[in-house]
Amino acid sequence: MLPQLGKLQRDGCFAIDFSAQGWQDYPRWVGAASAQPCRTQIDQEDDFNIIYSSGTTGKPKGILHSHYLRSAMGSLGGPLEYDRETVSLVSTPLFSNATLAGVLLTLQHGGTIVLMRKFDVASFLGLAESRRVTHALLVPVQYQRILSHSAFHDYDLSSFRMKVSTSAPLREAIKRDCLERWPGRLVEVYTLTEGGIVAVLDATAHPDKLHTVGRAGPGCVLKILGEDAKELGPGAIGQVVGRAPLMMKGYYKNPGKTRELQWFDGDGSLFFRSGDMGRIDADGFLQLLDRQKDMIISGGFNVYPADIEVLLMSHPAVADVAVIGIPSDEWGESAMALVVLRQPASVTPAELMAWANSKLGKAERVSAVEIRESLPRSEIGKVLKRELREPYWTGQSVAI
Repeated sequence: MLPQLGKLQRDGCFAIDFSAQGWQDYPRWVGAASAQPCRTQIDQEDDFNIIYSSGTTGKPKGILHSHYLRSAMGSLGGPLEYDRETVSLVSTPLFSNATLAGVLLTLQHGGTIVLMRKFDVASFLGLAESRRVTHALLVPVQYQRILSHSAFHDYDLSSFRMKVSTSAPLREAIKRDCLERWPGRLVEVYTLTEGGIVAVLDATAHPDKLHTVGRAGPGCVLKILGEDAKELGPGAIGQVVGRAPLMMKGYYKNPGKTRELQWFDGDGSLFFRSGDMGRIDADGFLQLLDRQKDMIISGGFNVYPADIEVLLMSHPAVADVAVIGIPSDEWGESAMALVVLRQPASVTPAELMAWANSKLGKAERVSAVEIRESLPRSEIGKVLKRELREPYWTGQSVAI
């Protein structure tokens, strides 16, 4: 693979915890390095990194970031309270854009990073207390697991100033629980690794907007598009698009996919398509509904799995849920709920389905509920709905 990466410098690959041909041992290289600063010319549009998309809805794509994008991210440090006294506890993989953003913000402001080799709740809480952690950038499933830990209140978390949630929408109930029980501010950031779209919810300042992901971030313009790719007005449901000061250079060696991402307004300004369905309310707050590819069309009606998931999560026996579309001879598609129960729990799938359908509109009603021990997730906690749907659309499971 290395010979194909023509922009890499000779001897420019460093291995931290492995060895392989063509890679230098990082600790040995650092130990022999000069104490004098290395001076090199870097232009704003020079490549900084390639980060691959999670591939939850398709083949991962290489997202190419410039030095300008990464350096300009430092402006987010002030609003998120990063400074020289920051102690960041990093518990997600470094190949994740969200993780890298938090790490770079800490380094840019002279703070301290505490790295976890692998996340587990008890170790996270123990390190947060012993290292007097001020910042943590976490994904939704981590908040869910931390707050539900039986010993959560046994740890002193009073040092926290800022908790950031990103990579997927954080459920309203979890935000509220976090505000009530976990010291420090909570900020949710909705963005793309590709850039272009940034919405920020200061949950502490706007407890009445916890069902949203916030307003457009600094310099960002958000719009909602209809099926005809025309802009829609306030309150209308459509695909979220945006432009911002920070936008990727393109998908690595994939100009076709780069063009698919782009949308231009009447003035010729470039926007990026999110692939997410949502609406913007009268106050400018963005409410996400679902990935466009996850939307279910049942009997000609658009059904948003997120709405059904919010309802099912309000049931006291439900710990986690994913709603997917499965084939239906009668409706084309119908909704199916895959549920992880809290323990102990005695509710049956039939009881849970009857409870949910009594509260849902006719087009939204679920056709089946299946109990699972867990839901498949990516390395950064996103539910892999493509993996959940696949057996039902390839004939491996019986459709309802």
